[in-house]
Amino acid sequence: MNPRTPPRAPAITGIVFLLIGLVLAGGGAWLAGLGGSWFYLLAGVGFLVVAALLWMRRGAALSVYALLLLATLAWGLWEAGLDWWPLATRLGMPFVLGIWLLLPWVRRALLPTGAAVSRTRGPGIALAAMLALVLVASIGSWTGDRHRIQGEAPGARTDPAMLEDDVPPGEWHAYGRTPYGQRYSPLGQITPDNLGQLDVAWTFRTGDVRGQPGDPVETTFEVTPLKIGDRLFLCTPHQQVIALDATSGEELWRVDPEIQGDLALQHLTCRGLSYSPGPAAADIPEEAATAAMAATGGAAPSPAARTSSGAPIATAELPSTDSCGARLFMPTADGRLIALSPEDGHVCERFGNGTGQIDLWQNMPNVQPGSYYSTSPVVVTRSLVIVGGTVLDNVSTEEASGVIRAFDLDTGELVWNWDSGNPEDTAPLGPGRTYTPNSPNSWSISSLDEDLGLVYVPMGNQPPDQWGGERTAEVERYSSSVVALDIATGQVRWVFQTVHHDLWDYDVPAQPSLVDLTIDGRRVPALVQPTKQGELFVLDRRTGEPVLPVTETPAPQGAVKGDHTAPSQPLSALSFNPPRLTGADMWGATLIDQMACRIALRRMRYEGRFTPPSLQGSVIYPGNFGVFNWGGVAVDPVRQVVFATPTYLAFTSRLIPREDETTLYVQPEDAPQHGALPNLNENFGAPFAAEMGPFLSPLGIPCHQPPWGYVAAADLTTGEVSWQHRNGTVRDLSPLPLPFRMGVPGIGGPMMTGGGVAFYSGSMDYYIRGYDVTTGEELWRDRLPAGGQATPMTYLGTDGRQYLLVIAGGHGSTGTKTGDYVIAYALPEAR
Repeated sequence: MNPRTPPRAPAITGIVFLLIGLVLAGGGAWLAGLGGSWFYLLAGVGFLVVAALLWMRRGAALSVYALLLLATLAWGLWEAGLDWWPLATRLGMPFVLGIWLLLPWVRRALLPTGAAVSRTRGPGIALAAMLALVLVASIGSWTGDRHRIQGEAPGARTDPAMLEDDVPPGEWHAYGRTPYGQRYSPLGQITPDNLGQLDVAWTFRTGDVRGQPGDPVETTFEVTPLKIGDRLFLCTPHQQVIALDATSGEELWRVDPEIQGDLALQHLTCRGLSYSPGPAAADIPEEAATAAMAATGGAAPSPAARTSSGAPIATAELPSTDSCGARLFMPTADGRLIALSPEDGHVCERFGNGTGQIDLWQNMPNVQPGSYYSTSPVVVTRSLVIVGGTVLDNVSTEEASGVIRAFDLDTGELVWNWDSGNPEDTAPLGPGRTYTPNSPNSWSISSLDEDLGLVYVPMGNQPPDQWGGERTAEVERYSSSVVALDIATGQVRWVFQTVHHDLWDYDVPAQPSLVDLTIDGRRVPALVQPTKQGELFVLDRRTGEPVLPVTETPAPQGAVKGDHTAPSQPLSALSFNPPRLTGADMWGATLIDQMACRIALRRMRYEGRFTPPSLQGSVIYPGNFGVFNWGGVAVDPVRQVVFATPTYLAFTSRLIPREDETTLYVQPEDAPQHGALPNLNENFGAPFAAEMGPFLSPLGIPCHQPPWGYVAAADLTTGEVSWQHRNGTVRDLSPLPLPFRMGVPGIGGPMMTGGGVAFYSGSMDYYIRGYDVTTGEELWRDRLPAGGQATPMTYLGTDGRQYLLVIAGGHGSTGTKTGDYVIAYALPEAR
């Protein structure tokens, strides 16, 4: 061998170190110039020195690298502490490179020809010692979690027998079980002691999966089924309604509403059905009631109604009414509300002037099929059906109205309409008139307190979300608020705004949960409102006044030209608002992409929560994915605690000036032209389009370090968080099926029971999990065949067993595996 020719391994290794050093030094200089950490620049210089020593075959390369590794460890511990995931991204690449340097074909080649091997022994031992120290620190950080809160949730504060509940204990009559939206069941067979014995009792597949022609990306199976009597009722993403035997899972009937027209949708989902036991007896003509009870046969119903074998369902034909007593209400993607009989699925013809349905496009402006419909179950009172709807998000300023309407439960006749763009006039709109275009809407689930005569409506924002320079006073008042409407008249009784002048798509996403709390020895009828920005506002549901303190805190200022920002924003005493991001919170698979995230953070505008969108691009944290979304929270009325599933993801938002009404600025060039749907975030008619998305590293992983998802419990009477633990693994998010409990995002809701357990299936790995409500300990989990982005429910079967029901269908926008599974779990049958 020519002594002047470096052996191949050190030379190649030196080139690798040279490239890494150049990237780190160049990027580090850029970051330091932006006011960020100097570590990357200094580390880059260190890599360049090691590269030179490797090229010269100097054993000192090992000693210098050992010092570099020591500095990296000290820096990592200073920034991240003993928290595994943040520490691993700082030490992982340097550790692997250190192992490579100690391999014989590298270490032994760091010698002049004929020199003794012992000349590299000392540097090699130093480097090996540093690698061992890094490994010990990493192992010591494996269970670390700086954000973990460990305590115990309070026990019972109310006698369960004193709780007023019109729903039988073993049933589930509304999306949140009752109109109170608590997602709590008093059933107590399943406890922390026997939770681990749960097993699959039956599985049903609907046959309805994503991937049909015309399906939008966000086609999702988000339903929470109802359990009424001995039956389960559910809807599928493509709007089929199915009845199952609750104990066996056998299909009893199925109805397909046959969606009309070619719809271009932003979402395609059905979160649930609504149930009414029927109009008050005094409202039903005696002849009709007698005929309905006596009916045993007659004409075939709608052609879409079929048994599981495909045969038409026979039902009674009544000359002046229909045979429906109880009713199911199903909103459809083409803008209808259909009334069905729970008995066999036939259409309730008395509703909707003999058609069994009403057209929700009546009196709507800007009629574009697919741009308006109700993705969430409607509210049913003793005499009314109250309907909101989703309005196409951020396509244009010429969208449908966000009007809330109340229809007669029996006939479907319009009783009142509350339009947030014209809030004082709630009398039914006459022929030829239209509701206010583009007014704030309510796409989520409302709650109901009939004793107080109020329906509680979570409100969204007026498109576009990111620019509000032309919003009216009415829009400013009702956007991103929870509004209490009088059931009888539709008039506003009170309004509480959760975000002022919302520029972040922080619409109120979740159903308010109603619960009676004991505060200073007094019973207070309360409302718990989860929000995307992480607040849980606890209000007196009679007046809207805060039960737990709410303070106005200063907010970042400086919106784009023509707009403004609110000087302050409300902060609740019970808040899952995350800490402000810093450079130390940036993450990545390696030092290099972590550095790239730090540079991106410094280059964009970021001044904490409520940083306004900007032309340069802003970091929005939490992003519009939401700390809480449509799944909401679960509330135990006996213990007066909340079980929550906060998620933390940072997003970016950049405004792009529009020059005309046709150019596509954020959608691909081959996207449909203006007038087709949906060109999301183009904001036709506004001065800016909006480029939005998650804040990701060059490798496509979040720039913000984990944990990204938690489960938590809090005392609703004090606002104190009892415990908070990271939740979920990266098994289904990474190329390798790693089972590490990193704490992953989730969407979907939790559920609690009287047995002291909570259930949640919404995390991005495919598991249903059961927790001890007192401690938060995960006591049981089971693998799902697809993503579980829905809210579980529970009920009692005819065999006397408590069942846990889980939907596994995936979620289009999160990329979880799709499916059509309805899975029931139960404890083993007693022998």
